[in-house]
Amino acid sequence: MESKIFYIPAKPDKIVKNVGIYCRVSTSEKDQLNSLSAQISALTKAVSHVEQWKLCDTFIDIGSAKSGSPRGEFERMLKECELNHISVILTKSISRFGRDTVDTLNALRRLKAAGVRVIFEQENLDTDDIDSEMMISIIESFAQAENESRSDNIRMGLSFRAASGTSGLYKRRLYGYDKNKDGDLVINKEQAQVVRDIFRWYIEGKSVLGIIKELKQKGISSPTGKPQWSKRAIENILTNEKYVGTVRLTDSFTKEYEYLVKDNHPPIITEDVFQNAQEAKQRRSNIVTDENGTHRSNKKYSSKKK
Repeated sequence: MESKIFYIPAKPDKIVKNVGIYCRVSTSEKDQLNSLSAQISALTKAVSHVEQWKLCDTFIDIGSAKSGSPRGEFERMLKECELNHISVILTKSISRFGRDTVDTLNALRRLKAAGVRVIFEQENLDTDDIDSEMMISIIESFAQAENESRSDNIRMGLSFRAASGTSGLYKRRLYGYDKNKDGDLVINKEQAQVVRDIFRWYIEGKSVLGIIKELKQKGISSPTGKPQWSKRAIENILTNEKYVGTVRLTDSFTKEYEYLVKDNHPPIITEDVFQNAQEAKQRRSNIVTDENGTHRSNKKYSSKKK
């Protein structure tokens, strides 16, 4: 009697892919750290939902206020991928993965060469499904437009607060003033006298360097507490309308949204004194405009009286 042989097909091997998750926040502020925790939790959960995936490493970068701060974990991730220790990288979004288009494309080229798949959860994009360079170029274009829109909204918000008188810039402290318990500017008598002296000396003919020398001889510390004043500190005082009680708010980027508020706080000098200082500054400038255009004159201002 012939025996029957039953062939049982072998089960295909379960291919397990090592997965790394990359998370990044720009600062170590509390809300950013909460965001980081949320990123890690969401990505870890996403990995657990795929049977063939095994989470083998987590790469976390916490940036600083300094632009261009190093991303040690990002570089470690790239090296681990190039050593074939990781097959898939899962990250929240393109903005978390790369700081700019060039940064992102360079990293993706390295990962593509290493045969590593990259998935961006927020954009629902997978480098296995679409050309990475085309994908990143498109997404970065949208991101740039979004950033510009956000910047416009921020500037419009600042403009609204300036127009409504609620901007904190109206009450920003400067040398010659203190703030009271309500946050309003009040005159610091000792510093205010120094401000008056600086304007008086300048109008009487002293140069900025001559004023610095005078202040040093009198033992008067600079606004930052240093024994010697800088030229910039003196020039900032001589050109600051706030000393007549006026605040002018101008958007630093567009130079638009200008608001002028008089009698915003107690003045230290009169408008006449301020104007005299500006006229003196103009007279001493060696920039002249004539039939040859705007250029430097051959004569330089000297505080020495003949």
